[in-house]
Parts: sequence; C-alpha cells; structure tokens
Amino acid sequence: MPIEISNIAQLGSLEFLARQIVEGFITGLHKSPFHGFSVEFAEHRLYNTGEPTKNIDWKLYARTEKLFVKRYEEETNLRCQIVIDKSSSMHFPVQNRLDFEHPNKLWYSVYSSAALIELMRRQRDAVGLSTFDNDIELHTPAKLSRVHSNMIYSELDKLMLPYEKTEKHSTNATDCLHKIAEMTHKRSLVIIFSDMLDNIDSYQDMFAALKHLRYNKHEVILFHVFDSNHEQKLDYENRPHKFIDLETGEMIKLNPVEIKERYEEIMTAKKEELLRHCHQYQIDYVEADINKPYDQILTSYLIKRSK
Repeated sequence: MPIEISNIAQLGSLEFLARQIVEGFITGLHKSPFHGFSVEFAEHRLYNTGEPTKNIDWKLYARTEKLFVKRYEEETNLRCQIVIDKSSSMHFPVQNRLDFEHPNKLWYSVYSSAALIELMRRQRDAVGLSTFDNDIELHTPAKLSRVHSNMIYSELDKLMLPYEKTEKHSTNATDCLHKIAEMTHKRSLVIIFSDMLDNIDSYQDMFAALKHLRYNKHEVILFHVFDSNHEQKLDYENRPHKFIDLETGEMIKLNPVEIKERYEEIMTAKKEELLRHCHQYQIDYVEADINKPYDQILTSYLIKRSK
C-alpha cells in the first residue's frame, strides 16, 4: 500500500492505519487463545437478551455477526513510554515511498508505535514518546488525554521521511537510554524499538543502560527491529553488491553468497547474546521482523500488560 510521503500529515493516514491494525487485531483475539486480554475495555462478553443495547460493539458485530457487550475500565492502569531509535541505520532498506506492507525498520517502528498508542488509548493507559539518535531529540511524559495522543501522532508523522544521504545520524543508544531511565516516571512500561546495531561488537554498555531502566523500577520490552531476509540471512542474488553503511557512508563491495554461512553464524550468536542478557535482567526481548505482521507487537504488549 504505497502512500505519498507529502500527504501523510494532511490525510491523517498514520492514525487511520493504526485504527485499522488494532481493529483487525481485536477481531483476531476473539478467534484465538488470547481472547481474555483486555482491549479498549475490561473485556467483551456475549450480549444477553433483554439487556440495554447501548454497550453493544456494533463494529465487532459487523465482523463476527455476534453480539458482544463492552465492559469499560474506569481509570488509567499503566504508564507507557515508547522509545524509538531514529538513527540512519533504521532507514534500511532504503525506500523513497512509504509502503505499509513493506516498510523499512524506522517506518515499521512508527506504524507499530501508532498501533500501540491506539491500543493504549482504548485501554485508558497513559503514553509518552521518546526518540533518539546520537542524542535525545524528543521526550514527552506519559499522559492520557486525546490532545496528547494527537501530539504524539504528529511527532510520529515527522519520522515518516525518506532517507537523506546528506543527513547521516549516528547512534548513541547507551547514553540516551541512561537519560530516559531518569526522565521517565518511575514504574513505567518502557517499550524500545531499535535495530541494536550500536556497539554491536559488545553489548555490555548497552545492557548497563537497560539495567538502569530496571533499577528505576521500569518494566522493559525491547523490540529488536530487523529485516530477517537481508540483515539476518543475507538473502541476496549471487553477484557482487555494494553495501553502504547508512550512518557513516562507508562502502564495501562483495558477493554476499561467499560469506553467507559465516555471516549467519555471527548474527545468530549476537541475537542469542541479546536474548541471554535480556533474560538475565528480566527484560522482555521480542524479535520485530519487519516482514511479519504488526500483531507480534500488539500481542507482546498485551502479554506484558496482563502480568
């Protein structure tokens, strides 16, 4: 579903797409083992004949042809801080047109965040947004109001831009996460979207920052955003290719088939290292493959929230 970049804010398409993702997800929950999770309200239950009809979910009826009643929650239950790595490496694979079905890593993070915001709003959970590259660019505290969520959608819209070769943004995730740990309201759920390519040779500094979040009593979900086909499996045609570092501009030329086996071994080892450290610090690690549906993000959030 390609979308003209210049029309995103004008059409409000990001919020529209978020609603579509969430409504499809909610319908799917009623056909899955996760049907007990709360979404938008405390729960759905089947309508009993003779009850008032004001709380019937007519949208759900149109999809399922069954009458369900909504039970609403009264108060905000959770503060959530969404954190997005917006460094240049997140623009992989480089595209010039927004494509909802085939996004790059940054756009996938933005679409996922927008859907999470819609889901949180329906559950009356407060949400804030932080974005960073070499430093923190934006940090808003978690709030529940509609005005606040509209502001966050507007900030997310600003991230929906094509990669500019002349504007390279490096990553300093470690320092930024230390700052966010201190700036975020205690005992929040911190949701991080990053490709985890900063200091990939050693994750020790990165996990010191994640440990800082846990020390400040935050719950943490780390969505490791990647393109499984190209970044994990090195799935390219058997011919020479130019590979360019989006953050430094450094370029190498090689035939990926010649190094594919060893490359996969290294990337698998790094992923296992991430998983091991996350388990050690009680951080939820979730593979956010941009080639898979957004349901993987929403389901992970609901599982964490239910705990």
